[in-house]
Amino acid sequence: MNLKNIPKVELHLHLDGSVRLDTASMLTGKSIEEVRSLMIAKEKCHDLNEYLTKFNLANEIMQSQENLTRIAKELVEDLKNDNVIYAEVRFAPLLHTKKGLTGEEVIEAVLLGLKDEDLKVNLILCMMRQFSFEDNLKTIELAIKYLDKGVVAIDLAGAEALYPTANFERLFQIAKDNNISFTIHAGEADGKDSILSAINFKTKRIGHGVRCIEDKETLDMINKNNITLEVCPTSNIQTDIFENYHDHPIRKLYDMNILVTINVDNMTVSNIDLTQEYEKLVKNFNFTLKDFKKMNINAINASFLKEELKEKYREIINLKTNE
Repeated sequence: MNLKNIPKVELHLHLDGSVRLDTASMLTGKSIEEVRSLMIAKEKCHDLNEYLTKFNLANEIMQSQENLTRIAKELVEDLKNDNVIYAEVRFAPLLHTKKGLTGEEVIEAVLLGLKDEDLKVNLILCMMRQFSFEDNLKTIELAIKYLDKGVVAIDLAGAEALYPTANFERLFQIAKDNNISFTIHAGEADGKDSILSAINFKTKRIGHGVRCIEDKETLDMINKNNITLEVCPTSNIQTDIFENYHDHPIRKLYDMNILVTINVDNMTVSNIDLTQEYEKLVKNFNFTLKDFKKMNINAINASFLKEELKEKYREIINLKTNE
């Protein structure tokens, strides 16, 4: 099984968690070794909050349009090298306005970098749990402005256990009122209550969501509502949700017919690409080519693409995963 050649779909990928080390070194003047220590998380962090500190250096250098465009362009190159055929990349535009850029300038710089003839990449704008209501509302307004111009949805990211998902109901109602699609980080650092809040907001996708395994009612709700999980196994081990890869519930969830997709979360912070993630799944859970095909079809079905484009990508996956 040539895992590199599998046509892959990536739904859960953070731009600021995927900055190339050599680019960060060049832009900061720091050595590769220092950059590596600042940007790559340990195999086992104390928790999600420790893992999130590895974004700090990237966010420092992502404060100019030139740097934002370069970093986005390089990420597209890395995705193409991993045989990704469609991706949704997410980031919080307001994190990149510290040196005077407007939210619009930030988004336009990233969209310029993501534009590529051979790989379609859409953008998801993240609200942040630690932000004020007003700032998160600005993110929704930016999504409205750039909807169908490269932006396809919003998300809620950040320290989940410190800022409960239930607190953000009004913002997601505003998004729904304006026909903005969304996904929500839930069931990562926090448990079933976070997931149930996300379901209550009528999300059709959940970032991570793996702690649903702790509660049968939550599993039943995910199944009943056809909610797709954006699962990031290596990241989940690093943030100490599970002790090791073998303990990860992805196989159980898949065997329960939960709509599972495979994602890396952060190429640099987690020091991994999708091919390497697939290798771990084969080694630990005996996933097969047929399984990867199904999970990539799940991903396309759950993507924020228009239906006619979904059909195009389903055909590519069905044709080329058999080779």
